[in-house]
Amino acid sequence: MAPIDPHSFTDSSHPLTTHVALSLYLDFNSSIIHGSALLTLSSAFSGELSLDTRSISIDTVLDPLTLASLPHRVSATPDPIRGTQVIVVLSGQSSVLIVYSTSPSASALQWLSPLQTFSKSHPYVYTQCQAIHARSIFPCQDTPAARIRYDVVMNIPNSLSAVMSARHVRRRLPVPEEAKHLEAGSLGSSLWSGEDRVVEEFAMEQPIPPYLFAFAVGELGFREVGPRTRVYAESAAVEVLDAAALEFAGTEDMIKQGEMLFGDYEWERFDLLVLPPSFPYGGMENPRMTFLTPTVIKGDSSGAQVVAHELAHSWTGNLITNINNEHFWLNEGFTTYAERRIVEVVQGADIATLNMGIGWRGLTDEMERFKDNLECTKLWNNQEGVDPDDVYSQVPYEKGFQFVLRIERQIGRTAFDEFLKKYIATFKFKSIDTNTFLEFLKANIPGIEKEINLQLWTEGVGIPEDAYEPVSTIYTKIISLAKEFKEGRMPSEDEVAEWNGQEWELYLENLPKSCEPSQVMALDKRYRLAESKDYEVKVSFLQLAIASKCREYHGEVEKALKAVGRMKYLRPLFTALAQTGGTEEKQLAKQVFAEARETYHPIAQGVVESILSKYI
Repeated sequence: MAPIDPHSFTDSSHPLTTHVALSLYLDFNSSIIHGSALLTLSSAFSGELSLDTRSISIDTVLDPLTLASLPHRVSATPDPIRGTQVIVVLSGQSSVLIVYSTSPSASALQWLSPLQTFSKSHPYVYTQCQAIHARSIFPCQDTPAARIRYDVVMNIPNSLSAVMSARHVRRRLPVPEEAKHLEAGSLGSSLWSGEDRVVEEFAMEQPIPPYLFAFAVGELGFREVGPRTRVYAESAAVEVLDAAALEFAGTEDMIKQGEMLFGDYEWERFDLLVLPPSFPYGGMENPRMTFLTPTVIKGDSSGAQVVAHELAHSWTGNLITNINNEHFWLNEGFTTYAERRIVEVVQGADIATLNMGIGWRGLTDEMERFKDNLECTKLWNNQEGVDPDDVYSQVPYEKGFQFVLRIERQIGRTAFDEFLKKYIATFKFKSIDTNTFLEFLKANIPGIEKEINLQLWTEGVGIPEDAYEPVSTIYTKIISLAKEFKEGRMPSEDEVAEWNGQEWELYLENLPKSCEPSQVMALDKRYRLAESKDYEVKVSFLQLAIASKCREYHGEVEKALKAVGRMKYLRPLFTALAQTGGTEEKQLAKQVFAEARETYHPIAQGVVESILSKYI
C-alpha cells in the first residue's frame, strides 16, 4: 500500500473518487443518518479499493449497474486516528454503491435537542468535517487529495429546512422509489415518504476536498446583506440575525476587494450561517456557505475579520488546497495573508496591523506550547500517527503568514500580487504539497532561494530571524502600556477611550502570564473585562485571573465554559485550570467538563478530554 495521506487509508495507486451522490435520511430521534453513497471513480479498477469510515455501519455494498453485491470487508479494530478501513473488491467497475448508517457519536455531527436551541421547540444538526471527519458521515477517500463533486438528496422533517456547502436545487415532497437502495439497510419507503417529511436537493458542481462537505438542518431564517450574501441563523434567534446582518453588512465590499487581489470569485454565492454557540471554530470556510460561531458578532464590525479570513479561503484553501494536513500552512498561511490584505483596504492599515500583532503574540505563545514537541513548530511537519485535532495551532496560520509576508517583503507588493494571481490561476481546483509550491516559487521568482532560506522557513523549527514583528503607532503604544502594568501602572481611561476588543486583546495578551491578584482585580474593577461581551477579551482576562490565583473569577470561568463551545476559548481556559491551577482549579475543570460535555461538539469534547488526561 502506498499511502497518499497519513490520516487516510487511501492508496495512491488506486483511482480517486471524482463524484459522490448521497441519499440521506436524517432521524433526529436516534441521532442517526441512514444513507446511500454512490462513489464514482476516475477510472475503472480491479482489486481492493480502500475507503475511510468512522463509526459507520455498512449494510451492503453493491455494483450500481447490476445491483449485485460486491465483496467487501471491514477492519476488525478501528485505528484511533484514521477510523475503520473498508475494503471493496472491484472487478473492472468504476463506481460503487454503499448503503450504511451513521452512529449517534459520529465525530462530524452535533445533534442538538430542542432545549439546546433558541426556539426550544425544534431540533438542530450541523457538521464539522475538517480535518478528517467527513468519513463519519459517508464512506469516502477522506483526503484533500481526492477532490469530489457531489449531489445530495436529503430527507428531513418538513418543519425544518437545510443549507449546504452547495447549490440549493429544490425543496419537494419525497418519492417512495428514492428509498429503494435504503431498503437494503434499515429504512423502509414508508418512513422515507412519511407525511411529515420533505426532501431538499443540493449540487456541488466544482471539485472540493471532502472536509468542505457541510450541512446544517434546523428552523432557519435569513437576512439579505448583499447581492451574493445572505446571513442565516435559527429563525427564532431574531436578535442574532439582526446583529449579524449589521456586523457583516460590508461583506460585498470584501468580496470585491478579494476579486481585485486574487481574481474572480468562483463560487457564485458567499452566504453565512451563524451556528449555535457550541460550534467548535471561529469560522469554517465551507464553499458557498461559511459557518460562523455567534462569538464573532461583537457589535463593532471587528467580527467581520473572521468573515474576511473565511472569504479569503475561497481562493487559498478552497481553490488551491493542501494535499494533506502536513501541508496545512498552504491553506492557512496564504489565507491569513489574504485576510489582512482585505482588512487593510476595508478597515484600514491600523486595524490590519493590530490583527497582525495579535497573531505575532499568538505565534510566540505557540512556541512555548510546543517547546517539547518542536516538530509542531515547522510549517511542513510529520503527522504520521498524529491526530490533526490534537496539534491544531496558530503555527500554520501565523508562521505561514510570516513566510508569505517574507516573500512579499523581498520582491515588493506589486510583483508579489502578480505572482499570487498566477499561483491561484495555475493551481485552482488542485491539491498540492509544499514542494510543488516551492518549485513554482523558484520558477517564477528566479533567485529567490538565494535571498530567502526556503528550507529553513518550511522545514525549520521555531520562528526564523527574518520574521517581521509588526510596527505601528497604536501597536507600539499598547505594548508600552502592557509593560507599564508590570511596574504597577494601569492605563488611564483617556488612554483606552477609543479601544475596541482588538486593542484590549493585544494589551491583555502582552501582560505577564500571572500578576498580583490585587492588580488583576483593580484592572477589572475599572474596566469590567470579565463581563466583556467580546469573548477574545473575556477569555484573555480570565486566563490571567486563573494564572494569578484570583479565585473570585471561578464563577465567570464556569459561566464562559458553559456558554460557548469554541475551542479557541475552551483550550486556553481548561489548560489554565488543569495545568497551572491548584487542586481547586483542577476540580473545577473536571466538574465543568462533566456538566458541559454534552453541549460541546464531539471534536471539542476530544480536545478537552486530551487536556484533562494530560494534566489531571
